[in-house]
Amino acid sequence: MTIQQTVSAAARPDFFIVGAFKSGTTALYEYLRGHPQVFMPFLKEPHFFGDDLTRHYGRMSLSEYLALFRDAQPGQRVGEASTWYLYSTTVPGQIAEFSPRAQIIILLRNPVDVMYAQHSQLRFRADEDLVDFASALEAEPARRNGERLPPPPARPETLFYRHSVHFADQVERYLRMFGTDRVHVVLFDDLVTDTAATYRAVLEFLRVDPNFRPDFAVHNESKRVRSGTLQRLIYNPPGPVRGAARALRRYPLVHRARDAMLGMNSRAEGRQPMDPRLRAELLDEFAPEIERLSTVINRDLSAWHN
Repeated sequence: MTIQQTVSAAARPDFFIVGAFKSGTTALYEYLRGHPQVFMPFLKEPHFFGDDLTRHYGRMSLSEYLALFRDAQPGQRVGEASTWYLYSTTVPGQIAEFSPRAQIIILLRNPVDVMYAQHSQLRFRADEDLVDFASALEAEPARRNGERLPPPPARPETLFYRHSVHFADQVERYLRMFGTDRVHVVLFDDLVTDTAATYRAVLEFLRVDPNFRPDFAVHNESKRVRSGTLQRLIYNPPGPVRGAARALRRYPLVHRARDAMLGMNSRAEGRQPMDPRLRAELLDEFAPEIERLSTVINRDLSAWHN
């Protein structure tokens, strides 16, 4: 029996946010979650789909996944946001089987900036043991061979910095599967410089009231960890606790408590700029990728070359 045959239409999400970077996905998730005609679950990034993705707490069951959407009201658009759905080669087909008329929102950002932000996020989560970004880039070939990996439960694909930002291929997979009319691309630049207009375009794409305006607060800003030991315990609890953590994180109260602990163990701090020479080298390296992506999405990305 296929997933589609198992799931009732009322319980099935009908739009999915996939993204090249966590901060943009988080922001759009929060903005949409506040819309009265939209339902998104308390658990951001369930990452239910994707046979080629690894997960900190294991893959949830179908019943656990569907339970996330049981409070959706009739007439609401139902969606979820999982950043790494963009990277996966199997997710587009699985979503198409699960929800044949699904709409896809893809968030994109300059690939060089995405790699740097990803390294920072992994350090914050205690999933990256190479503090220097250049060293982490240098280690990628070995890591793709299963070498020089941080201790488990780090997700290997998140450490494949260069490999994870081939956005042209990733976007094309969704365009082939869903067609241009059901794929909406959002650029991080637009989300930052003209948040209201960018958000309105997303609402129009989803066919909900475009006049609703949430609080456009900053979400998932750059932070510095206060205690590395405590951070590792929060994200990577000891073996006997991990099984319980996998089950408990499905509950909103536990989810909020975990977020509160992370908040207390961090402070907002702007990310240090990338080494200018390294940035210039990476921009030159990824120039052909940026040009190809520009053609795929039919958008001018010339600003990304700077």
